[in-house]
Order: sequence, then structure tokens, then C-alpha cells
Amino acid sequence: MPNLRFNLFSKLSGEIRASILLLIVVSAIGASAQTFSTVVDFNGANGEDPEYMTAIQGTDGNFYGTTSSGGAHQSAKSLGGTVFKLTPEGQLTTLYSFCARPSCVDGELPFAGLVQGSDGNFYGTTGGGGTNSLGTVFKITSAGVLTVLHSFNSADGAQPRSPLIQASDGNFYGTTSIGGAQNDGTVFKITAAGALTTLYSFCALKNCADGSAPIAGVVQATDGNFYGTTGGLDNDDGTAFKLTPAGVLTTLYTFCTVGNLDCPHGSYPAGGLVQGSDGNFYGTTYYGGPSGFGTVFKLTAAGKLTTLHTFVQTDGENPFAGLVQGSDGAFYGNTFIGGSDFSGEIYKITSTGVFTSLYGFYCESEFCPDGSNPYGGLLQSTDGTFYGTTFGGRGTIFNLNMGLNPFIETRPSSGKVGAAIRILGTDLTGATSVTFKGVAAAFTVVSASEIRATVPAGASTGIVEVTTPSGTFSSNARFRVTP
Repeated sequence: MPNLRFNLFSKLSGEIRASILLLIVVSAIGASAQTFSTVVDFNGANGEDPEYMTAIQGTDGNFYGTTSSGGAHQSAKSLGGTVFKLTPEGQLTTLYSFCARPSCVDGELPFAGLVQGSDGNFYGTTGGGGTNSLGTVFKITSAGVLTVLHSFNSADGAQPRSPLIQASDGNFYGTTSIGGAQNDGTVFKITAAGALTTLYSFCALKNCADGSAPIAGVVQATDGNFYGTTGGLDNDDGTAFKLTPAGVLTTLYTFCTVGNLDCPHGSYPAGGLVQGSDGNFYGTTYYGGPSGFGTVFKLTAAGKLTTLHTFVQTDGENPFAGLVQGSDGAFYGNTFIGGSDFSGEIYKITSTGVFTSLYGFYCESEFCPDGSNPYGGLLQSTDGTFYGTTFGGRGTIFNLNMGLNPFIETRPSSGKVGAAIRILGTDLTGATSVTFKGVAAAFTVVSASEIRATVPAGASTGIVEVTTPSGTFSSNARFRVTP
């Protein structure tokens, strides 16, 4: 993809920039009941090119993420990269600048975002650097102390571009885009102490029928298995797959070849999958569809695919990122280019395919007041607001308020009776009760954004609720009680 570096807007005076951004926000308010704001302009020193990154919300209420380049150690020899913290008020702090150590053994190019582990630390990957210059897995504290857990060596994978997830067994799972037994990418498991196991090496079957080059990570579904997509660099199409915790892979769907004019269901599903509340999986393809500009699809666990939407330029082109299910049940995403102003579009789509364009990024020549080309996915914070990033210029962080209600999020999203669970939310101070599908749980209020609860005896899979002086908040997804 083109690395668009539009810097003119960053050179304008603060007063002019503020006026332009105010006009953007006011226009959004007038056009529909939503507000768009640019929160951060990256300038190189504080990071650059958030790339595939989707920010996360920490249990302290702040947002955490990475930029693939920039920071204190960017140079002619290294693109660097950063880990950052962003407060809800918009204050950005660089927690770590990569390539701080000789030969970048601490890693560089952190393409993907982070996951917060159950221990409160953050875990992520870099696409380069490390002992073998092939990427790393790292742990970083909220104070910015970084530990390299693993350096890839090609045999066990190389160049990870996806974030990690922490599964129900407490281990972390991710993918590498190349490396492994056939040098076509892997799925791996790694412990919090850094012991890595390669679960699957792609292109093990003839003509890479099992897929190759996974760009996105995996999700753990309610059945305990892992689901994901491959980019298809070798077979030029991509796949959707299921992988058991023991490493047995099943290809659920094979997308059509890039450039194939008869490609109604799309190709190159780079954004990965999300499991909806209905149990189905949802995702996007970067190419394909009747117009060739990409699609949104629904996929059952048995591999039946339904195309929900095909992009037609005016509503967006080439969605690289995947989807997030909002607290209203709809799915939200963005396209890399196209849309009403041709520089990317934020959209909403229901599980039945009702599509709504929400916001078009405007970029004329080198003038990009609100950023352009959103590459990474969206996050919905617990106050209901969506956050995302743009890639054009040196990158931005933006938010979009659709007026959705606040909610709570459980971490993890499943557990046994007696398990300790963190509940993330907004304004949780003074909480008087926590229930798991109506069953009262013991809990402790840690802060305004965090409660720690214990899954109570008699609990069953369902919605978690927290009652506070300001109201009752429900979880954005059902908590799964495991045997």
C-alpha cells in the first residue's frame, strides 16, 4: 500500500488548524447526530504511522497503542516505532521508543497494537528487530518498562503484523506473516514467561490450499477454538480457518483470486474475523465484489459465507481493517480509500447487511485536516465512543461519538466459577452490585474504571451487570461460564 506522507497540514499554525478541526466537528454535528474529533496528530517525535494498529482501553481507563515508526530512535538505519498511552482527555505520552538498544534487539516496527494481560501488563509484537532482526514478542508495563519475551528465528516464524490475544488458558496467541516450516507464516502460542510453541505452519498442503501469509491475528470463539484469516500471498486469494488449541487446522472458506473479474465474495481478507453475538463471524475483504473494491461478509462456523455488502467507491474502497461489534449490536469499520470524500470512510453495517456511511475523510492534495486513509480498526470505549487511526501524513488518532450508551467489558470474556474477573467501565465508583446473568457476585471497586469480581456459584453464560449510583451498566457481550 502507498505510504502517504502528507505534511502540509502539520505545518499550519495552531490557530488555523484548530479552526479547521472545529469546522469539521460542527459540520458532523449538523449533518447527523454524531461528532468527529481529531485527538492526536503524530509528528514523528511522538510516533508516526499507526499502520495496522487498533488501540485498546486499559483497566485504568486510558488508551494504549503503537506506532510502526517514529519515536526517539528513528534514524536512517531504523524506522523505530513507539508504544503510547492516551488519556480520555487527549494527552498522549510515549511510553517506549523502539530500537533503544544496540542492533534493535528490543525490536522495531510494532505494526500491530497491544493486549492487556490478566496481570495488568501489556503484550505485543514487533515486525522487525530482535536478536535475528525478524521480529519479537514483548511485554511492557504501564510505566514503560519493556521486556523482550521472544525473538523470532524464521523456523518459528518471522515478521508478525498482528496483535496478540490472551486465551482462556492464560496463554497468548498470534500469527507471523512469514517464516515457519514453509516460510509462509504461522500461528503460535506463547506463555507470559516467553515459552513459544508453533501451533501451525501455513502452506503445508499442495498449492497452499490451507492458506499462507496471515496478516491478521486470531480470535478465540465461544467453542474454545481459534478462528482467523490468511492473506494469500502465495495463492493470491486468502482463506478463513479454524484451529484447535492442539493445532489442528480446518479451512472453512477459500476466497477467490485477486484480479478475478468474477469475484462476488471478495479476496484478500486481511482484517481478520470477529465473532458476533449471534455466534457467526464477520469480516472484510480488501479486494473483490462486483466492483472490485472489497466486501463485508458473514461466515458461519461451518464455513457458509454470505456477502453482506460490496463497496462501490462512493461508500468506500478497500477495507483493510476488520470490524468491531458495537454496543448497539451493529458492526463498525472503515475503508482505506474511497467514500464520500475519497480518502476513506467510516461505516456501520448490521448483521443483515443494512449499510450506513458515517464519516468521509477529506484530503485534497497535501491538505488533510482530519487525517486520511484509515488503515487500522476501530475500538469502542466503555463510554460508547469509537476511536481509530489514520495512516495518511504521519497519522492521527480520532474519535467518533455516535451517542451510544456506556457499557462494561469483562476481561477475560469467559471463566469458571470462582475465577477472578476484571470489569472495565466508566464511572464505576460507588457500585452497589455486580451480577452474572442475575446471580450476585462478590466484588471490589478498584477505581472509577475497574472492578474486580469473582464468578459466583450458580452463574451461567449471559450478560454481566453493574449497578452504580448513576445507573446500571450491561456488558457489551455475554460472559461465558466454562466448565
